[in-house]
Amino acid sequence: MSPTSTTTPPWSVRRLPRADGRVFLVTGGNAGIGYFVAEQLSATGATVVLGSRNPAKAEVATASIRARVPGARVRAVRLDLADLSSLEKAVESLDVDRLDAVVHNAGVALDHPPREETADGHELMFGTNHLGHFALTRWLMPLLSAAPAARVVTMGSFAAKSERLALGDLQDVGGPGELGGPDGLGGPGELGDLQSRKDYRPKRAYGRSKLAQMYFGLELDRRLRAAGSPVTSVVAHPGGALDSLTPSRPPVHVRTPGARLGAAPAALLVQGKHAGAWPAVRAVLDPAVRGGELWGPRVLGLRGEPRREAVWEHLADPLVAAWLWDASRDLTGADPGALIG
Repeated sequence: MSPTSTTTPPWSVRRLPRADGRVFLVTGGNAGIGYFVAEQLSATGATVVLGSRNPAKAEVATASIRARVPGARVRAVRLDLADLSSLEKAVESLDVDRLDAVVHNAGVALDHPPREETADGHELMFGTNHLGHFALTRWLMPLLSAAPAARVVTMGSFAAKSERLALGDLQDVGGPGELGGPDGLGGPGELGDLQSRKDYRPKRAYGRSKLAQMYFGLELDRRLRAAGSPVTSVVAHPGGALDSLTPSRPPVHVRTPGARLGAAPAALLVQGKHAGAWPAVRAVLDPAVRGGELWGPRVLGLRGEPRREAVWEHLADPLVAAWLWDASRDLTGADPGALIG
């Protein structure tokens, strides 16, 4: 056997490893980056399940994937992360005995007021993007633990890099400081509350909801490692991903010639959503990926093939992450850590 015959080939987004027999769930897999994560994973021979709150859009997406990936094993389940009471039933509808990976991708991004709430009374972006995935993980944990080496991949956002959490801001009811918080993290209202009851700014609310997701992904891995679980948790982000740089997948996504030409200068710095999917896809498939890592685009964290990058300094604080975990458990009534083992 030659010395190079056992060497793992370099990672290529165009030559993904096979994953026959494995089962992956992609939340929000009917559109945007989630669609391309699902399409790319389907090409590996795995069974890919799209979690979507809109069955009609999910059916369009599955048809598109089947048209582009011959023999694709893809289907959809109804999943509404804005309704915590529906999540147990959604997981039951997966009808599988194990889950090899989940990509926590689904998200709401609002550009303008008014402030909206989930069925459970949480600010819509924080409640869907973070709390919904936090609670979903609790119901998925038995299926993940049944797989030989499952992965939880949480899709963060470059928008979270400039945000910070003041943990007293998580309080939902009661007076200032009622939930407390670690020393040195600032008091309630210092950065505005994550539920955005006092000062609703959509872009800031979105960035903080994604930051909370990323904290969760890293804290989940710490708890999995402490319990000796074979499940690992990885965080990814897509960099800068624009619709105007995304190839058409009609009727899921249609890019006009005018949009393509108008976005050409932006391609020097950012990319399309097909490329924004690459870090999450690598986090699912690459055997070299380890729990607790952060994966993003190679060029300035904005575009290019996926690479491991240093965990952002403000994400590396386990004290903040642990406090957010406890607050999220209290807000959702769910504890993903209770079934780790």
